[in-house]
Amino acid sequence: MKTVFTTGEAAKICNVSQQTIIRCFDSGQLKGFRVPGSRFRRIPRDILYKFMKDNGIPTDALESGKRKALIVDDDRELVELLEDVLAADGRFEVRSVNNGFDAGMMVRDYRPDILVLDVMLPDINGKEVCQRVRSDSTLDDVKIICISGMVEQDKIADLRAAGANDFLQKPFEVDTLVARICRLLDIEVSQNA
Repeated sequence: MKTVFTTGEAAKICNVSQQTIIRCFDSGQLKGFRVPGSRFRRIPRDILYKFMKDNGIPTDALESGKRKALIVDDDRELVELLEDVLAADGRFEVRSVNNGFDAGMMVRDYRPDILVLDVMLPDINGKEVCQRVRSDSTLDDVKIICISGMVEQDKIADLRAAGANDFLQKPFEVDTLVARICRLLDIEVSQNA
């Protein structure tokens, strides 16, 4: 997925003239950067998305190619916070479930790019969810970040052995989680993260 756009590309996405984008860029309404050693302007995807939202420009053209995120946690407040932050980023389509059974079903149907998995679910251990995801070769590309308040290093090692790509201890800064998601998916970390 493209993470930085030229003024011409941004104009096409916004369905306006390139001159309009340049004017907005030069006036500071649309943030971005200039390519070092040249006059060329570049606009990061998250900034273009926010600009489009703020100005009532449909984001359909920008939204194709969003990364799919599945959040599995029984803490409703945390789930809502993560949903809001990832949706605001503009590069993610987010779904959530609150138990391991639904997680198993949703992973197969939704095929997320990233799975944010609470290890301590009411009905199943997060390690078992990792093992089930990793046992299905059609899900090899799914990245898994486990989150939990537990700190035992051997348990964290067990999760990694079961297929988790990363582990983050609760409580954590949401920006830290978003940055790790971006790194695992090999996409640019947003300026906000």
